[in-house]
Amino acid sequence: MKWRMEMELPRAQYSQEFREQSVNFFKESGLTLVEAAKRLSLPKGTLKNWVYADKRGELALVGKHQKPLTEVELELSRVKRELAEVKMERDFIKKCATYFAKLI
Repeated sequence: MKWRMEMELPRAQYSQEFREQSVNFFKESGLTLVEAAKRLSLPKGTLKNWVYADKRGELALVGKHQKPLTEVELELSRVKRELAEVKMERDFIKKCATYFAKLI
């Protein structure tokens, strides 16, 4: 007899604002989809779906039938965005430091 453990993880829910900002971050960053998704702490398929929906002009329809997010969930999405920006700034500073170290 085989034992099979099934665990259902709750699906993440994101605010419309977070979706739009994530798509804009991907477009403006010049990163690959995978890199942008990592920095935003998103599954790559989720970001990919949002980008394709945005290209079709349907991003506003994504998640339309989800229940509203709580204040804690909204704060978490804000913190994730902020973390992504800080990581991008950190990477830029590392590149600058490497460049100037080569000049010395």
